[in-house]
Amino acid sequence: MTFHIGAKPGEIAETVLMPGDPYRARWAAQKYLENPVLVNEVRGMLGFTGTWRGHRVTIHGSGMGMPSLSIYANELIKDYGAQTLIRIGSAGALQHHVNVRDVVLAQAASTIGSPSRTIFREVNFAPVADFGLLSAAAKVAAARGITTHVGGILSSDTFYDERPDLGEQLQRHGCLCVEMEAAELYTLAARYQRRALAVLTISDHILRDEALPASDRETSFGAMVEIALEAAFA
Repeated sequence: MTFHIGAKPGEIAETVLMPGDPYRARWAAQKYLENPVLVNEVRGMLGFTGTWRGHRVTIHGSGMGMPSLSIYANELIKDYGAQTLIRIGSAGALQHHVNVRDVVLAQAASTIGSPSRTIFREVNFAPVADFGLLSAAAKVAAARGITTHVGGILSSDTFYDERPDLGEQLQRHGCLCVEMEAAELYTLAARYQRRALAVLTISDHILRDEALPASDRETSFGAMVEIALEAAFA
């Protein structure tokens, strides 16, 4: 047990999928894992371990924002031995050619700041995805006919952003979308020599003021879970 994860030794798999929403973790575990077992519910952050095609998998919530993800990813890596961590979450599109329901594979994640920023001091560390996972995920998505974009994203701890000038510069430099966790996940993976990837479903379009209807989210989010699982064991 740790301060935030109540799982016993051996109850967390080496491969962990991390949605922000703990209820989405429960949904994904019940839909995609065989014999999922609840291994954590401390502070309402749900984690389940089961099997997928014979492989052990844990699906564990991360909470919203990089500080929350940092807590869970640190403990999953250092205390439970997680080797592969894949964020499965939603994002807001920042480019006109990226549409609602599309999937983004985050090659790199820019950020204004993260819990790891103070370690690097004057260096602007560039956190990136594991290339093997990224390549495998792209192949899986292509084989399934899922509209997918690979490139840079922004991870921000500010959900209600009031800086239109920042959005304009991000669009100008090809940033595909904005979300709230990947940059810290990639940084921790680099620090501890783990594999990490963010597979994101576009749920909102910031430029066009569009949003995925609640009734369609479950079906659309299923694609990214399938991509993540297949890429993890490719």
